[in-house]
This record gives sequence, structure tokens and C-alpha cells, in this order.
Amino acid sequence: MSILQHAKPLTEVLRDERTNPRIRKLLAEIPAVKAFGERHGLKPTTNYTEYVKLDRPAAVWVVSASERLRFKSKEWSFPFIGHVPYLGWFDLKSAQDFARELEGEGLDVDLRGAGAYSTLGWFRDPVLSSMIAHGEEARGELVNVVLHESVHATFYIAGQAYFNESLASFVADRLTDSYFNVPDAADLGKEADFLVYRKAREQSELAEKKFRDTYLRLKELYDSAKSDQEKFTGKAGILKGLREELQLKRDVNNATLIQFEAYNTDLADFEAVYRACGADWQRFWGALRTISEKNFSESQQSDVAKILAPLKVSCGSAAQL
Repeated sequence: MSILQHAKPLTEVLRDERTNPRIRKLLAEIPAVKAFGERHGLKPTTNYTEYVKLDRPAAVWVVSASERLRFKSKEWSFPFIGHVPYLGWFDLKSAQDFARELEGEGLDVDLRGAGAYSTLGWFRDPVLSSMIAHGEEARGELVNVVLHESVHATFYIAGQAYFNESLASFVADRLTDSYFNVPDAADLGKEADFLVYRKAREQSELAEKKFRDTYLRLKELYDSAKSDQEKFTGKAGILKGLREELQLKRDVNNATLIQFEAYNTDLADFEAVYRACGADWQRFWGALRTISEKNFSESQQSDVAKILAPLKVSCGSAAQL
């Protein structure tokens, strides 16, 4: 509520001569991004019609936890949104205190800052200053994050973070590419901005692959017949190798890897459904809406491919009629 109280209409911010020209240019594009997303099946909302300049680098601090020798997240339950494998805190100290409590329970704990959040349509989400990157990739990143969070307001399965976040990642990545590939003779910097964004994305994708490979190596270790001591020793060596290879400054543990996995699970299967639907977004969304909580066998089901498999068949069959 404190954030919403400081929100100003985009139109007002754009007219204000005190607004940084770079910020003004980026914010001016938001209505076009929203309209583009809505033409491709995203739900029309009053989100991102306001702007809030925060006095901190992150909108929220996300705390997650996992068992130390198993990829099993600690979960919390809330009305309407179901079980979630993380909690967001608006105050850093509160997040740090909570993280220490979880560490005291013998869990792997991850604490990270997030530039954006979605209230799933329950409140009017504003554009936040933390959503705007400092580098030249800012334009592409802002387009992506607005589309990503808009997916959550469009379609959401309670208690299924792997599905929800991976769906948002797939749709936002694909739509961002499409958005920048629409010719615009009046926008001379569009192509250059897209190239900078894609270069940054490619670097991120390489890191994500390393995280994915590490996740699989550790899962194989945890599922083995080795003793707990051998597993702890092997885990330490694998994570040290990841940190050194990517020159990471922050600690990495099971909770960290689960978070990366949640945003990048079975993306190729979402692509397959999209292709089966004739690369038609309206049909894609229609197919997804046949899914509900009853299709999942457990909370936070990581086997998203199993959920999507029937859609490839049904959408493909419909295309042949």
C-alpha cells in the first residue's frame, strides 16, 4: 500500500519536465507494450498505467528455502494463490531476519532482490523504477518484464510455481522478440536496442544452462546411494565449480538452483504447444485454459511436460479439422 500511495499516473510523469529524459522515453513505450501483449492474448488490465520511483534497488526481497540434500522446497500457503515456494518481503532487514530463521532450521536458504512483482490482478500494479535496468539493455528488459508480469495476471494455477513462472518466461521471451521485430520506420533505434537486449539475453541463457546442468548433477548425486557425508562433500565441490566458472559473487545452494529451475522448466514443451496451435496465440491461450489445478498430481509439480503433452495432441488435432 505504501508503494501504491506513491504512484503517479504515467501521463503526469511524462509531462513533468523534471523526469529524467531516459526514464521518460522508456515509460512512454509502456502503453504500446501493453497493447501489443493484449493483441496476443494477454488480459487487458489497468496495470502499468502508473509509475513509482523507489528509494531502493529492488521492489521486494525474495526468500526461498530447500532441504540440503534434496531439491524439496519449503512451502507456504495463502488463500486464493495456494502453496508457494518463496516469500517476498518489502523490507530487506525483515527478509534477512526470516532467512536466518530458516537457516536455523537446517535448510539451504536463498535471498535475492526482485525488481518487479505481480499481484495477479488483485491490485493495480505500477511500473517501478527497479524494473528499469541501468545498461543499454534497459528497453528490451522493460518490455520483457511488463509482458512477464502481465502473463501472471492473465493465467495462473494456484500452487504451481514451476508452471506459472515457466509459462511467463516463455510467453514474455517470445513476445519480446516479436515486439521488436515489428518494423517501425519512425523508431530508428529499435533494431539497435533489440540487438543489445538479445546479446544480454544470450549471456543470461548461457548462465542459465550452467545452472541447469548443476541442478541435474546435484539431483543425480542426491538420488545416489552415497552416504550423506559423501553427498555434502560432492555438493560443495560442484557448487564451488559453478561459482568459479560464472564468477559469482553470491552464495549458491539448493534453494538458488530451484528458483532458476522454476523459471525455466520445460520451455521447449511450451514452444511445442505453441507450434501445435499453428503459432496462433489465441489458440495457444485457449488450449492452456483447458488446464486447471486438477491436472496436477501434487503441489509445485516440476514435471510440466506431462501437463502440456495432451495439449500438443489436442491443439494439433484441432488444426487438422
